[in-house]
Amino acid sequence: MSKADLGRGLALVLMALAAPAGAAPDVPLQPFAVDHERRVDSAADARFLLDGPAGSHGFIRVKDGHFYRGDGKRFRCWGVNMTGWANGSAELPDHKAAEGYAAALARLGVNCVRLHFLDRPDTEFPIRNEGASVSPAAGPFTHPPRGLIRGDLPDSQHFNPEQLDRLDYWIAALKKNGIYTNFNLNVGRVFTPGDGVPDAALIAPFKAFTYFGPELIALQKDYAKQLLDHKNAYTGLRYADDPAIALVEVVNENSLLEFWARNWLRGERKEGAPNYQLDLTPHYHALLVDMYNQWLARNRKPAEIAALHRLAGVADGQPIGFMRRGDHPDAPRLRLDAEIAFITQVEINFHADFKRFLKDEVGVKVPIVPMADHTFFMANQPLMRTLVKSDVVDAHVYWEHPAIYGHRNDPMVNFPERATILKLARSAYASKPFTVSEVNEPFPSDYGAEMIPILASYAALQDWDGIFFYTFETKVAGQWTPMITDHFDITLDPAKMAQMPVGAMMFLRGDVAAAKTMLTRSYSTDQISEAARLPRGEMPYYTRGFDVRIPLVHSSRVSCLDCKPSLPAPLGVMNPITSDTGELNWRTDDGKDGLVSVDTPRSQALVGFISANAKVETGNLSAEISNRFAVITLSSLDGKPISLSNRILLTTTGRVENTGQKWDERGANLAVWGTAPTLIEPITGYVTLKALEGAIGVFAQPLDGAARPIGKEIAAKMIEPGWELPIGTPATTQYLVRVER
Repeated sequence: MSKADLGRGLALVLMALAAPAGAAPDVPLQPFAVDHERRVDSAADARFLLDGPAGSHGFIRVKDGHFYRGDGKRFRCWGVNMTGWANGSAELPDHKAAEGYAAALARLGVNCVRLHFLDRPDTEFPIRNEGASVSPAAGPFTHPPRGLIRGDLPDSQHFNPEQLDRLDYWIAALKKNGIYTNFNLNVGRVFTPGDGVPDAALIAPFKAFTYFGPELIALQKDYAKQLLDHKNAYTGLRYADDPAIALVEVVNENSLLEFWARNWLRGERKEGAPNYQLDLTPHYHALLVDMYNQWLARNRKPAEIAALHRLAGVADGQPIGFMRRGDHPDAPRLRLDAEIAFITQVEINFHADFKRFLKDEVGVKVPIVPMADHTFFMANQPLMRTLVKSDVVDAHVYWEHPAIYGHRNDPMVNFPERATILKLARSAYASKPFTVSEVNEPFPSDYGAEMIPILASYAALQDWDGIFFYTFETKVAGQWTPMITDHFDITLDPAKMAQMPVGAMMFLRGDVAAAKTMLTRSYSTDQISEAARLPRGEMPYYTRGFDVRIPLVHSSRVSCLDCKPSLPAPLGVMNPITSDTGELNWRTDDGKDGLVSVDTPRSQALVGFISANAKVETGNLSAEISNRFAVITLSSLDGKPISLSNRILLTTTGRVENTGQKWDERGANLAVWGTAPTLIEPITGYVTLKALEGAIGVFAQPLDGAARPIGKEIAAKMIEPGWELPIGTPATTQYLVRVER
């Protein structure tokens, strides 16, 4: 045994002795800043996944339940949302930043962006870091103009021409770099009394009202026409005529059914207060109740209407109102069914009319997304009746969202039956494209590095059509600091940025194969009504007897609604839970030491508590590290199998923090947000690259947060199992591996 081998062995023994049983010690954090302004073209880029200027192959269309380009080739979106909430960010960058960030996104493998909150005022200031203290090192708060709508006028119907010019240039720059655009229409618009909206000052944020207030509906159509009928000064095309616009979304996180389910259509009556819902003004309450009673007259028999009067406790000839949420579990089915059917019909009618308007009057030629399944505190089956009548089914999910969780900072890898992928899979429909237009594992989290490889691999297994992470924010030169300043902004997160190209290769390139078998379920009308009043303990599926592990093994879809019910048989005991392709494995030990492994010819990954699991390896990758938690991925950059590839991307990611950040006592959020720079826990130890056919030398170049080389290449040592590469020094998240043959 050489002195080097002896030293290495001694170090590993000491490391094991110092660690608690079943765990590895924490590795000291090191500064590591992401800097997109300094990012240049690199051999580690995933730009090769993007095919020419966006739209060069014709309009995106729907065929056989998926997206296709005009030339007949399958199309997927690997994307990000664009917002502009965080300190030093801009939703619409200036021209120079537009060019730089469009190129940066392309290098990350991003081929779609979702333009969110364009309908906000240009003078609005964002809310930062909900419930967490903000580091004074972030500097004074400044923010450029944000949305398209002029905020200096009494109405919300006029665009800021400078902002519109920025939008035009931004979309032209994205298009040039092969990146498509998803336009959101109604997201967070602030309607005003000057718009002629009744009670405008009382009903913000206007969600639900936009489905049935006639003035609000007309204003939404006017905004859509102004935007999509506008000719881009830099492309010469109307947005409705530009094939680089991939999708148009009508409303964001807005469902009248959600308000019904949450008891927001009828409140507890207060002493002396009129008998209308407390969140609705008398005007909107009367409007909705009148619509309901007209619908009853057209769709229910006189005897049923008489029975509904008795159940509601109102005399014949008086309007029938809505139940309280507390009445739902024991409500007679006659009343429950009527309310669900009416609210659903309002949604269906709105979206059918808006789709007709977009297609026939504005001339939109791409798929329309009506809305998203976005809350798992209610059953989604009634909502799906609306979703499946349009072009695309969409969903949102967050792992332990800071606004709706108490204790947080749990590793998702330990809880496969609560994983985000399972929540999302509840809404996938057999004959429709399925997209995820918002998803994140929000900061702070010691385990956020797990998100992208888990989501990308299982989304590929499910054969979904689009993923948009929430959110990416272009930075204003001279106004940002190298730290994470928002729960949701991934732009400066060292782990997530390192893994974006990896996820693009897994999902966009199709390195992870689609499941061999699709298991479907269907729901009767009776089941849909009953699901709507099941308790929250039945979430997310509200489908008794359904094995929630199925989407980790097979493709999972809803096949039909209001038809003969069916349910797939539950799976047997499985640990690990193995996909039917054999490429994905998810193992846990009673809720601890979770590990996901991905093993495909071109992309492989170890995600989770690697050091706690014996003999952890994939076909070309094994690791012996000192970190308790880590995410290690290996992806071919030249399209060949890893065993034959000459250029490979190795990522090693783990814990990410701001300098000086401190969790509160409960572990729910940060008591101290921290300052710059962002820190990473370097993944330290040894990675072995195995079965590299004909290799005579293996070298790894560490890269910094702008994908530039840090120091010299590291030479791997040939050992019996393969090529052993020391990692962790210098601190990094990415290595560009070069194989000589």
